[in-house]
Amino acid sequence: MKQHKHIYDDEGNQLCCTLEEKIEKTSDAMIRQEDDCCSGHDHHSNTKAAHQHDDDHGHDHDHDHSGGMNSLFNTSFMSLGLLLAGLAMDHLFIVRWFEGYIRIGFYLLAYIPVGWPVLKDAWKSILKGQVFSEFFLMALATVGAFAIGEYPESVAVMLFYTIGEAFQTLAVKRAKLNIKTLLDQRPDEVTVIDGERTNTMMARKVAVGSVLRLSPGEKAALDGILLTENASFDTAALTGESVPADKKKGDKVYAGMINLSSVAHMEVSTVYEDSKLSNILQMVQDAATRKAPTELFIRKFAKIYTPIVVFLAIGICFLPALVVEGYLFREWLYRALVFLVISCPCALVISIPLGYFGGIGAAGRNGILVKGGNYLDILASVRHVIVDKTGTMTEGSFKVQEVFLQDGFDKREVLALVNALQSQSTHPVATAISRYTGNDSVKYKVEQGEEIAGHGMKGNVAGREVLVGNFKLLSKYGVPYTAPKDDSPYTIIAIAIDGKYAGHLTISDTLKKESVETVKALNTMSIGVTMLSGDKTLVVRDVASKTGITDFYGDLLPQDKVDKTGILKEKHQVVAFAGDGVNDAPVLALSDVGIAMGGLGSDMAIESADVVIQDDNPLKIAKAIQIGKQTKRIVWQNISLAFIVKAVVLIIGAGGLATMWEAVFADVGVALLAILNAVRIQHMKF
Repeated sequence: MKQHKHIYDDEGNQLCCTLEEKIEKTSDAMIRQEDDCCSGHDHHSNTKAAHQHDDDHGHDHDHDHSGGMNSLFNTSFMSLGLLLAGLAMDHLFIVRWFEGYIRIGFYLLAYIPVGWPVLKDAWKSILKGQVFSEFFLMALATVGAFAIGEYPESVAVMLFYTIGEAFQTLAVKRAKLNIKTLLDQRPDEVTVIDGERTNTMMARKVAVGSVLRLSPGEKAALDGILLTENASFDTAALTGESVPADKKKGDKVYAGMINLSSVAHMEVSTVYEDSKLSNILQMVQDAATRKAPTELFIRKFAKIYTPIVVFLAIGICFLPALVVEGYLFREWLYRALVFLVISCPCALVISIPLGYFGGIGAAGRNGILVKGGNYLDILASVRHVIVDKTGTMTEGSFKVQEVFLQDGFDKREVLALVNALQSQSTHPVATAISRYTGNDSVKYKVEQGEEIAGHGMKGNVAGREVLVGNFKLLSKYGVPYTAPKDDSPYTIIAIAIDGKYAGHLTISDTLKKESVETVKALNTMSIGVTMLSGDKTLVVRDVASKTGITDFYGDLLPQDKVDKTGILKEKHQVVAFAGDGVNDAPVLALSDVGIAMGGLGSDMAIESADVVIQDDNPLKIAKAIQIGKQTKRIVWQNISLAFIVKAVVLIIGAGGLATMWEAVFADVGVALLAILNAVRIQHMKF
């Protein structure tokens, strides 16, 4: 027989041979079974569990998804019926023949459907070197109870343990499905335009470059480029906000968006598996592998705790023989078995991961992607939030206000050179200049275009050296200039051509309507806010005063932002940074939790940040922290509930005042209460 090797995570925690692993595998198998059943059909539009497909290809499609649930409870129903019949013959309808081997055989028959799988799991764990598992505890307790003649209690303990495990599996399955359903709302079929004809195809089989037709109310199944002049889309599946987004020809359309206008056409830009929604869905599903410190602690605790309680139970059984007069082995063995049942850590092992599943799902429903339970814990502990200015607190949609040029420079030519160079950049300032100058720069060729972080751009345009950025850029390259009077809240963009100062532009940004409310919400939670920006201090001060931020710094290079973040971390301990995830990657990495804004359009944001807000609403920074706090609160409620109830019943059980029935409540009852508490977060409004 091939020797089993345990699987461990990066923290050294064992991932196999546990109840949690069994429940994870069972829930995943049930989800795959439902996916296989419904593959090839657009079932997202129907929210009922039971559904009927319109087509028929060889088998009956009038079905529901109750098969998986029935398989979980069938054995429990069988054992429950036999147990109730046995109890009735024991206490209600006294049957003379129901005694001796017949009674033992009857209760053994009731025990096997629920007990055999657990005994088998216990044996498998032992063979794999994991002796002290939850399965071993229940097997030892129930077999021991059978050995001393407590047949109904033995069956009841295993029955309710199995029922509890089934409910835990369903709860984990539902949490995973909630996350998947929240995000993966794509139809399975699309309408492809082929010349004068239209064909219905599976979305997974559509090639890049195909043209799709979107009817009013239809969801996009793939990412693409809008070909219709104008269209309006509901982006709630991606951003959590149902505010319509107006798109024009050439704009990106993402899978999951709903066409709200007339018939629209789009060209597919990525295959189904590589769409933005597929990447987001995979990221959230992978979040389950990033365990919070609380989860890791409980895993380590259970690994130590289980063997300890086994040896304590042995002590309860045998040590009293040394000090108790009239010691009865059967009585103290029963107490030890009660102790074992009570001590099973199921409530902790399952309800805590379930709480984090719920928190990740609740965040996803609000358009916030959290990359793991560990980041929910960090969000709950955040004491200070650092925000970038452009694109976070302001719209990042700049508008050129004025153009000031030195004598001897032609405005049309200068703007064309500037626009040509800025076309090499994705910065919002470049977009503003392009919008202002139009298409005059198409005749100019750009060579050696270079973006210099914290300064601007340098390049060779039509054989001329052009610098566009702040005045630090001009100083860096030794260009003499006379700085304009710096008393305007506008951002100044300096221009130099062939080593000569040509003039400057002034541009302005617009404050986001949610920015003021965001700062108030954070301050209400006793969380401070600091704004860091590469823009000039006067502009940063103006934005800070409008939003209520008292701590701000301007004229910062990327390294300056890193230095300031380091200082704030030392002062406030747990710090979050919210930025666009592109220009601020070093600070995102340095902060305890990096929050990327507008992740819907930025692959860099999804890769570099710990939390991705899918739209540009800064108020969701506060909402993410609220979800983190609520998740942590529920997790600790479950830990406290489990420990308090188990401690009380353990004490009275060791003293002989608790029976197997109280033990069942302390184990399965507490587990079910903890599960119900954990799933609450999936239904909360934030």
